[in-house]
Amino acid sequence: MSLIRRAVLGATLALAVGGLAQAAAPAVVPVVMTTDLGVVELDLYPAKAPVTVANFLRYIDEGRFTGARFYRVVRSDTDPNLKAPIQVIQGGIDDEAHRGQMLPPIAHETTATSGISHTDGVISMARDGPGTATSEFFITVGDNRALDFGGLRNPDGQGYAAFGRVTQGMDVVRKIQGQPSNAPTDVVYVKGQILERPVQILSIKRK
Repeated sequence: MSLIRRAVLGATLALAVGGLAQAAAPAVVPVVMTTDLGVVELDLYPAKAPVTVANFLRYIDEGRFTGARFYRVVRSDTDPNLKAPIQVIQGGIDDEAHRGQMLPPIAHETTATSGISHTDGVISMARDGPGTATSEFFITVGDNRALDFGGLRNPDGQGYAAFGRVTQGMDVVRKIQGQPSNAPTDVVYVKGQILERPVQILSIKRK
């Protein structure tokens, strides 16, 4: 092979590698969530939690969060789990009218993998068993490390998939958490945690 051809091939490979580097996941994707109680801005971390962030952004980009709302709040006065108490607000698509907008469940990315601990203002995915998360998510209020991998909040020890953090609007998060939450429920565990008036998520979009 001639030196010229080698040089051309080398330049082509360099361009290809550069293109792949540019196509790599950005460190941060900022989003804006507008609720009927105010605006919350967040940074999502696709390089740390690629599967979870890609799922959340697909809901955003395809308009699947239409009808989403915050409907559950957990506070120190409403949490029956005294061994591993938490404080969060939980939202997403939770009503039958919008179930058709839900995507298939995603693989579970633990905090041991992502390195994102459930400290104040972290956004994370709600789930039942590992690998069942779809559209529902929660935002933490204060330090909630019981939700991390190995934490005591969930008996399986896998924790929850954290994937971003609030950058502005924690006052709105706390306002949501403080709303009256004695709506009727058949689930004893969440008694006192269901909002009497769910907080509507008017929009979620990339910033």
